[in-house]
Amino acid sequence: MSSRRMTTIAGSLVTAAFSTVMIFSVTASADEGPASSKGGKAVDEAPAGVELTTTLPETISVDNSSQKTDLTATVKNDGSKDSGKIRLLVVGFDGMTVKNVQGCSPMEEKDLPEGSNSGFVCPVDNLAAGKSKSYAVDATFDVKKTGKICLPVQTSDGKKTFWQQGPVPFGTTNPSPNAPATPLLLGTDNKPVAPGGDELPKTGVERDLLPLGAAGASLMAAGVAGLWWSQRRPRRTTC
Repeated sequence: MSSRRMTTIAGSLVTAAFSTVMIFSVTASADEGPASSKGGKAVDEAPAGVELTTTLPETISVDNSSQKTDLTATVKNDGSKDSGKIRLLVVGFDGMTVKNVQGCSPMEEKDLPEGSNSGFVCPVDNLAAGKSKSYAVDATFDVKKTGKICLPVQTSDGKKTFWQQGPVPFGTTNPSPNAPATPLLLGTDNKPVAPGGDELPKTGVERDLLPLGAAGASLMAAGVAGLWWSQRRPRRTTC
C-alpha cells in the first residue's frame, strides 16, 4: 500500500473520530442556560430589608427517549438583612414532573397546589443578606404536552408567600421528536408533538368536519365548564 494512500485513510479515520466526539459532546451536554427570574413576582410583603427572589435556567434539555431532564433552582436574598427561616417549594405541572430535589422532601398529595402533579419542600432556614442557595432538580418532561414549574418562597410554616416564580412554562415551538434531545426555553409555551412522530395535532378543515352531534356536545361541555368557572369563589392559592 502506498504511503499516499495510507495518509488518506489515516486522515479519514481522524476526521470520523473527531466527528463522533463532536456529536457525543453535543448530545451529552446539560445545555443549562443563564439563570433568569422570568415569570416571578412578589406576593406578601417581606420583612424590612429582605428581598427574596428565585431563578431558573433559561434553557434545559430533555432526553427524548427517557424524558429525563435536570435543572438548578436558586433562591436569593438581595436585601440588606437576613431572611429568617424560610422555605422553597419546587412544584411541577402538566407534562413536567419533579422527581427529586436534592436536600428536600416530597410534598404529600393533599398538600400539592391545585393542578400540580408533584412538589418538594426545601427548608432554607436563614438566608443571609446577599446570599443565595441552589438546589439540583431532577424531573421528567413529556414533550407531547405542555409543562410548567413553580417556585414559591414562603415562611417556614407556609402561611406567607414572599415571592413566586411561575407557574412558568418550559417549551419549544420547534419540536424535534427524532433527535436525541429537545432543548426547551424558559417562558416558552411548548408546542406538543402529536403521537406518531413529527405530525402535530390537526386543525382547520378536518376539525370542521366533526359530526354535528359531536360538535354540539363539545359546545355544551364548554358552556357547563364556563358556568362552573364563573360561579367558583375566588381564593388565594400558591402556584
